[in-house]
Amino acid sequence: MSNALLETWDTPFELPPFARITDDDFGPALEAALDEGRARVQAIAEQVEAPTFANTIDALELADALLDRVAGVFFNLAGADATPAREALQREYAPKFAAYSSEITNNEQLFARIDALWSRREELSLSEEQSRVLMLTHRSFVRAGAALKGAEGDRLTEVKSRLAVLGTEFMQNLLADERSWFMELQEADLEGLPDFVIDAARAAGEEKGAGGPVVTLSRSLIVPFLQFSPRRDLREKAYRAWGARGANGGDTDNLGIAAETLALREERAKLLGYKDFAAFKLETEMAGTADNVRDLLMAVWQPAKAQAEADAEKLAAMMADDGVNGPLEPWDWRYYSEKRRKAEHDLDEAELKPYLSLDAMITAAFDCANRLFGLSFAPLDIPLYHPDARAWEVTRDGRHVAVFIGDYFARGSKRSGAWCSAMRSQKKLGGDTRPIVVNVCNFAKGDPSLLSYDDARTLFHEFGHALHQMLSDVTYGSISGTSVARDFVELPSQLYEHWLEVPEVLEKFAVHVDTGKPMPKALLERLLSAQTYDMGFSTVEYVASALVDLDFHDGDAPANPMESQEKTLKNLGMPHAIEMRHRTPQFAHVFAGDGYSSGYYSYMWSEVMDADAFAAFEEAGGPFDPVLAKSLEKNILSAGGSQEADTLYTAFRGRMPGVEALLKGRGLDKVG
Repeated sequence: MSNALLETWDTPFELPPFARITDDDFGPALEAALDEGRARVQAIAEQVEAPTFANTIDALELADALLDRVAGVFFNLAGADATPAREALQREYAPKFAAYSSEITNNEQLFARIDALWSRREELSLSEEQSRVLMLTHRSFVRAGAALKGAEGDRLTEVKSRLAVLGTEFMQNLLADERSWFMELQEADLEGLPDFVIDAARAAGEEKGAGGPVVTLSRSLIVPFLQFSPRRDLREKAYRAWGARGANGGDTDNLGIAAETLALREERAKLLGYKDFAAFKLETEMAGTADNVRDLLMAVWQPAKAQAEADAEKLAAMMADDGVNGPLEPWDWRYYSEKRRKAEHDLDEAELKPYLSLDAMITAAFDCANRLFGLSFAPLDIPLYHPDARAWEVTRDGRHVAVFIGDYFARGSKRSGAWCSAMRSQKKLGGDTRPIVVNVCNFAKGDPSLLSYDDARTLFHEFGHALHQMLSDVTYGSISGTSVARDFVELPSQLYEHWLEVPEVLEKFAVHVDTGKPMPKALLERLLSAQTYDMGFSTVEYVASALVDLDFHDGDAPANPMESQEKTLKNLGMPHAIEMRHRTPQFAHVFAGDGYSSGYYSYMWSEVMDADAFAAFEEAGGPFDPVLAKSLEKNILSAGGSQEADTLYTAFRGRMPGVEALLKGRGLDKVG
């Protein structure tokens, strides 16, 4: 039988033939791709010719072409549109992928060739990009354990395989808890909720087959419910369910997974000669050491905590005025903060949302990319993996740049959060390959779909990642697009958020969904003046999560992660009414793979740069200054991982920034 994943894709832009791909195709295609990759790698290792950059590094870069293609489709669909079959395949193939990776890095003949090239690197007359790729390849093999022999090498392979399984289980458990819980609402329970929340609750009820409105654990529904519902008892019930994800006991409990993961990460680091996992992980990041990370986070923590505590006193007073006895609780904060925001800034999210339709904000993001980088976006009428997804061809000066896919609505088959991925990354080796880039979000579906300002910021954030992929201009796929240091990868995304705050952008695109009239100037001014409102709360919940993550990995792995979490929060003096943004059992950034482990701080590390980078535009000819836009593309967006991150940033800005721009941007520079 034919397998659509293994055929030549005679489709527009060689997109995957989604309409012909079935879940039954994935297993055989993945096996075939793994077999082909093994054969190609073994042929590289066993060739009799002396190692050259072309017959070893170039060849290795191209060895996984089929696997990259098949896996690019599978993992995108598994995250954005899970099915029981896809989840079972994830569990089955997590250890197989880990074993495949270990086979490559444990291949002594292959590593000997790479090591020989590394030792002769000064004689090879390599380009700057080739030198970078050789260094990264050699380093990745060493960090993967290529230099380990015997029992230690075997044990490292076992550890990495088990970690892959645990990461998959953690994410699937979290998705199962989010999918299964919902709270039915009676008509009386809707009192005080804006129409957009009621509409979202009714739509969620239809999806769940509940016969009426419900609150789910989708952030796009539960957060506005916590903001607007006057029913404190329902807010508490919903909040507690939200915080209990991954910690409900039974088959979907993540606490044991977290403990085992931390222990195995420590073992992995020590097998490789590092004192702990943080030392291993941070070695290749801009921060370098756990002490540098902690210094940044604590520089922000103190003013953020002071601001949050001052805000908490005001919210508690408002609650007392409502006749509520007892302390301000986490399920109270958003409700009273929303009331305070309306009182102090005359800013009502229900009034704001009709000016922030999803379609208008997509158009705004595209328009900014056109003005900055000359990109154009034309809708594509093609089959995709889900009816909610849509696609555009991206061009510049009439030339094809990329295909961009946007998948914006929350659904039960999609994991929570928002992310950018590439089904195909840009590269030139082996032919000019243009990327297929995907943005996935979890906005509440409506007719029309209306966003909160935070939702709109998320859309711009993920599109900033997409630009990093689309504008990539390198030869080697291993350094393409977002293949950069973890604490640098958030710079393009967080920087792009700033264009949402540009008044002329909102004046043009923040138009009322019914009347088509632009946002009133007074409302626009109130919106922009409130951008640092409640920044104490958001900074505290984020920094607390980052410090808990750091403490998990800096030193001995805790036997009980929840005790470690509480110890960190107690030492920080965590305000009672604020909890971590991601409690341990649902901290997917850290436990659903190694991506942000010991690295959740990276959003703030990048924010130091994004605040400084946008200030460069403000200091020059304005937010669309063509000279700076060209420099941003050349030195950061198109460069991928072709140089060290600090080198790239300095090429753009002329220097590295301090924390001052970040504190100013968050309105914390004058706190206590």
